Order: sequence, then structure tokens, then C-alpha cells
Amino acid sequence: MTASAVPAPTPTSTGEMSRIRGLKTRRNAELGLLVFAMLLVAAFGATVEANQFDEIRPGFWLPAALIGTLFLGLHMVVRFTAPYADPVLLPAVALINGIGVAFLRRLDIARAIAQETPEPGLFADTSGRQLAWTLLSLVLASVLLLVLRDHKIISRYAYTLGLVGIVLMMIPAVLPEDYSEVNGAKIWIKFGAFSIQPGEFAKLALVSFFAYYLVRKREVLSLASHRFLGIDFPRGRDLGPVLTVWLFSLLVLVFEKDLGTALLYFGLFVVTLYVATERSSWLIIGLLLFFGGVYVAYLLGAAIGGPFANFYDRAELWLDPFSQENYTRESGNSYQLVQGLLGLGTGGLFGTGPGAGSPGKVPEVRTDFIFAGLGEEIGLFGLSAILIIYLLIVERGLHAALAVRDSFGKLVAGGLAFTLGLQLFVILGGITGLIPLTGQTTPFLSAGGSSLMANWLLIAMLLRISDAARRPANTPAERAGGPKKAPTQLHGAMTEVIKP
Repeated sequence: MTASAVPAPTPTSTGEMSRIRGLKTRRNAELGLLVFAMLLVAAFGATVEANQFDEIRPGFWLPAALIGTLFLGLHMVVRFTAPYADPVLLPAVALINGIGVAFLRRLDIARAIAQETPEPGLFADTSGRQLAWTLLSLVLASVLLLVLRDHKIISRYAYTLGLVGIVLMMIPAVLPEDYSEVNGAKIWIKFGAFSIQPGEFAKLALVSFFAYYLVRKREVLSLASHRFLGIDFPRGRDLGPVLTVWLFSLLVLVFEKDLGTALLYFGLFVVTLYVATERSSWLIIGLLLFFGGVYVAYLLGAAIGGPFANFYDRAELWLDPFSQENYTRESGNSYQLVQGLLGLGTGGLFGTGPGAGSPGKVPEVRTDFIFAGLGEEIGLFGLSAILIIYLLIVERGLHAALAVRDSFGKLVAGGLAFTLGLQLFVILGGITGLIPLTGQTTPFLSAGGSSLMANWLLIAMLLRISDAARRPANTPAERAGGPKKAPTQLHGAMTEVIKP
């Protein structure tokens, strides 16, 4: 028997239910975490004032409020341009960036007190410049999010980006030392008071090129020729790309005199290759090639000097920094490394407290050795907390790589996350004596505009890819990466109730 047509509840499929649950964008959670991060930065500033001036002055909160306003602006951009982006990335990076600015201001205040000069204003000295670089970096990140609404568009310009990355990387090598060398490393472009580190931007371009190339060549590079000790090794004729990048990284090591940059570029390609092919043999080949090349460069530096001399000197200082010969030698002495190690040791487990140490005794504490200066005042526990935040940022980037639906996005996000983690390893390894010193800076923490701008662009890309990964899919085809279909409209449709 058929009853008259009456409205019935709209049926909800499993896919529709998942879409409705996915509508929670977590932007309010991001805002809450961002406010908490700025409260921690304000607490750091208050402790510095208490130790430097024996009182907490009423305006201690102004630096944290100012930089928090900048991050709030980026949060609003993310809210409207990438609503499904990972809610942890922005607050975590903002906390590190904020602590970096606060510590640089602590150094500026201490120097003003020691020189008996007026206290620098909010926009003066190193911390003021870092605040200005932060503003510019956030503007660039916002522009990228506004302009780039789909990360897959980058693949159209992959070869152009690869060429741009190579050019940016090689410019310092061909410039005279007066225009490119700082502390023995030729990785800068200097014009008077202005300087920029083009390699920081080159890594972003090269990640996109590597990802595009490996997506196209993945099947070929995944082929194995023979098996040894349970590991499938690639065919000999497929070693061309990794050998090319290996030779290129050695040229960077020799002509730019920087182990960190060479390790960063080569490690980035090998790890991206491993992610694309899932062949552990590429990691083994990469490690053998890189460390073999470094050892040969060391032997050549000892035998003939020349372009290998700088790397040889740094390796000698690293092998025994506390020896009297290395500590007092005129060329590249180990004083900086020793002071950094002593600063870390002085901090102990809990540190002397923000503003209560003597980080100014460490050379280059504002740039290369900021982690050592900060470690003296916040101790092992404080440094461990910052390292955990860094690892959280890397983990969220890798999570976005796993969740995004397209292969290009997976490789780009994985490469960017690994780049950040490897850069952190390179600089911390140099400070702690694990590897020879490099010219790398601690991401988001050290003073410097090039590194800050490039790394905020990196974070913007991860936000864009995580937005694509977390954005709900309406149909099975869309969930598989196909074109989006308009949802079926059931509201108001005529239905009939059938009674048996």
C-alpha cells in the first residue's frame, strides 16, 4: 500500500558523514595555541627584566604583544585561505621565532648596560632588525598563501625552479671573497651593509624540482638489478642522477667552503629519492658517496691544500678543539667552539635563568651560536623543550606528506620537512662538536633575514599542503585525487513511504 508523499529525513551516506565531521577546521585551537605561545614569550621577557634590572617593569609585555600581533595577522590569512591547515604548525613556529626575538633583545639590553648606553628601543639594534625581518617574512608567507591556492601548480614550473635553485646556489662560489665570504664560508652575497644568503631560497626551489623529477622517474629508479644482504640495489645505469647531485654537492663543499650546505643539498635529494622509491639502498649509496667524498676532500686538504684547505682546517679544529695549538692558532682557531661548549656546560640541567647568564662571551652568539648562548640560560631541560617543538614541526610536515593525496605534494612536503630537520641537525651538530662547524643558522631562532624569510616560506608551503591533505573529500573520486563533483541536493526532494 502506498501512502501519500511526505517529506522524509535526508539519507546521509558514510562519505557525507565524514565530510561533515571534517568541517572542523581547528582554527580556534590554532588561535588558542598562538596566544599560549605568546604568553610564554612574555614570561621569558619578564624573567629577563627581573634578572637584568631586579624588577619587572610595566612595559615588559610590549615586545611579545607586538610580535603576537604579527602572528595574529598570519593566523587570519590562514583562517581564510587555508582553513583546513594543520593547527599546530603556526603556533609552534611562532613560539620559536618569538623566543629568538626575545633572546636577541636580551643580548641588546645586556650590551647597552655594559657600554652604559641608553636601552635600545623596540625597533633598534639586532632585535629590532629581527622584528622587521619577521614582519617581512610573515608578509611573504601570507602572499604565498593568497596567491598559491593549489600546491600542484608549482609542478608546472619545476625545471625553471631547478635552474633558479642552481643559479642561486652557485652565485656566491663565483663572486670574489670580498663579496661572498663570511667566517671562511662563501655562501653570501654582500653589497655594503646589505647581505643575503641565496642558498636559503635555493633549497626551496630545488625541493620542488627534485619532487617533480622523482615523480616522473620513480618507476625507473625503483628497479633493482641484484640483491645483496637482503637489500635490493639499483641498476648501474640508474645511478646517474645521484652521482650528478653528489658531484655538485662536492663542488659546493670545495668552492663555497661549507660542509653544511653540501650536506643539506645532497641529503635532501637522497632522502627524497628514498621516499619516492622506498628503496633503502639509495640511503646506503648516498651515505657512502657523501662521507667518502668528504674524506677524500680532507686528505686532499692535508696533501695539497688549495681549495680544500679551509675544510681541512675546520676538520682539524673539530677533531681536537681543546688542544693548545688549535685554540691559539691564527687561522680559524677553535675559540668559538670551545666557548660554545663551555656555555652549554655552564647551563647544566636548569640553566642560570633568562637574563642571568653571560652568553655575550660566545662569539657569533646572535647567529651561528645562538643555541649555545640560549642553552646557558635555560639549561638542558629548556633546550630539550625547544628541540621537541622543532621535532613537532618536522613531524607535522611529515604527517602532511603522508596525508596529502597526490605524489608531488607528498614529496614536496616530505622534502621540506626533512630540510628543516637536517638544517637543525647540521647547526646543532657543529655547536656540540658532533660534526665540523658550518655556516648554517638555527631556523627561526638566529638573527638573519635570509634564513627567516626562506623558512617562513617553507612553513607556508607546509600549511598549503596540509590544507589540501586535511580538506574533506565529497566523493570517492575526489578522495582519490580526481575532480570535485557538485554534491547531490536531496533537500526538498519528493519521497514516498512504502508500507507492506
